[in-house]
Amino acid sequence: MSITRRIFLSLSLLPCLLFSTAQAHDNDKNKDHDDDNAVGAVYTMTNAVEGNKVLKYTRASDGTLSKADEYATGGLGSGSGLGNQGALVMSNDGRRLFVVNAGSNQISVFAVLHNGLKLLDSADSGGIQPVSLTVDRNLLYVLNAGSDEISGFRLSRHGKIVPIPGSTRSLSSSGTGPAQIAFSPDGNVLVVTEKATNRIDTYLVNEHGLATGPMVHGSVGETPFGFAFDRRGRLIVSEAAGGAFEASSLSSYRIAEDGALQVISSAVPTTETAACWVVITGNGRYAYTTNAGSGSVGGFRIGHKGSLSLLDPDGRSGVTGDGSAPIDMALSNNSHYLYTLNSGNNTISAFRVGAHGDLYDLPGVSDLPAGTNGLVAQ
Repeated sequence: MSITRRIFLSLSLLPCLLFSTAQAHDNDKNKDHDDDNAVGAVYTMTNAVEGNKVLKYTRASDGTLSKADEYATGGLGSGSGLGNQGALVMSNDGRRLFVVNAGSNQISVFAVLHNGLKLLDSADSGGIQPVSLTVDRNLLYVLNAGSDEISGFRLSRHGKIVPIPGSTRSLSSSGTGPAQIAFSPDGNVLVVTEKATNRIDTYLVNEHGLATGPMVHGSVGETPFGFAFDRRGRLIVSEAAGGAFEASSLSSYRIAEDGALQVISSAVPTTETAACWVVITGNGRYAYTTNAGSGSVGGFRIGHKGSLSLLDPDGRSGVTGDGSAPIDMALSNNSHYLYTLNSGNNTISAFRVGAHGDLYDLPGVSDLPAGTNGLVAQ
């Protein structure tokens, strides 16, 4: 392989695995804002080293976005990419928004109100550099990438974050480069992807909220990254292939009651570069992954038994543009609209989701702070 090709492949994975050096910044003031035309919202965070903030964009009925407000988290960002999925997550009832503060080793929770967000609490993450969160009812788990461990918390009725004694568990080893943590739909299993070790960890969660494990599985594709669960609880994982040119893939697994993984579709090619983030439509029929190295969104059809197949032969169901480096991704709560956070040009791209999974371009938004991370949609 030539030196030029090696440099290209390394750079193509930077938005997905490494860290941007640009510092996030934002000068708008907090305010309460009520848009009568809004039917939903999209949230991201500045990840700024001088003070992390959540940015809210109102969503109109046609899927278009407009800037609304910003809200301080009470913690600090890292100022650069986190190589993650799940920096922001919302409770199933849509009443709470959870955010990582990677620069101050904290997590924050907001109440989601009709006229904006209200900070309820901030707490120590239980480790170093939190990058991903997952919530199941009143149970919250955090993935701390800097210390290669997970920690659990209870959520009080009033939104306080209470550590669960003895809940901290290690990943498979040190230096794992973890990307995401998430509960299975039934809340009985926690899943963590490790980019650097090509492993997927599972933990069983008991009635007291304590996780046991990990049970360590080798990923069938190289560099397991983002993932999501379909309606039947099957696990769909993106594989960035170390950033190798057009070598990314997507795999699907069944999860047994004991946390064991059984492969359904093994490393189905995306035909694109650096597939990193995954979302699945509410009807469970379509999965999408952002291709950070190709400036595109890949669409997959999910078969009745969990098999995966490309929606488009060229692997490009949507295009965010050359150099856009799409990272995080989110679907609106009705799955009619898909949004991508693009780290290469600090924008959010928007798409309408067709009846057969096709994506249609919509106007996006621009001028986000550099280093912005995480995406949640309502």
